[in-house]
Amino acid sequence: MAEDFDDTVATTLPPVAADIAHGTARCLIDMGYAPVAELPLANGRRADITAIDRKGHVVIVEIKSSRADFLSDRKWPDYLEFCDAFYFAVAPGFPRELLPQDEGLILAERFQGAIERPAVLRPMAAARRKALLLRFARLAALRLQGQVDPLAAL
Repeated sequence: MAEDFDDTVATTLPPVAADIAHGTARCLIDMGYAPVAELPLANGRRADITAIDRKGHVVIVEIKSSRADFLSDRKWPDYLEFCDAFYFAVAPGFPRELLPQDEGLILAERFQGAIERPAVLRPMAAARRKALLLRFARLAALRLQGQVDPLAAL
């Protein structure tokens, strides 16, 4: 269910990016993934949305809210070794010709998102998958506990 997406982090984003994040999360949930916003990775980067499915496959989504956002931020290749599939998520009016054609694309707005172009599958190394899934689980558990007891999650 889309209500299961923790958008406490997404609410700190600029409104357009927050809308893209929310619609993208709904799209991922509909596809059978469980998304988490702002997952820190072992390389020091922070993925906008990371999602896992029941088999442990990992998707990372990089949200781009404008032309300037895309042109000023070239860190997205740093995410590729931490996922099985990578997507850009943009609003419908985004200039899509700027985006690399060999990466996945999600078009999203506040209440929905859809796969415009499927992602290339690049299976992760087993050790990296295990480490990332543990990081994902711990972050999700701490965020959930923070909803019940905000002081415990500090």
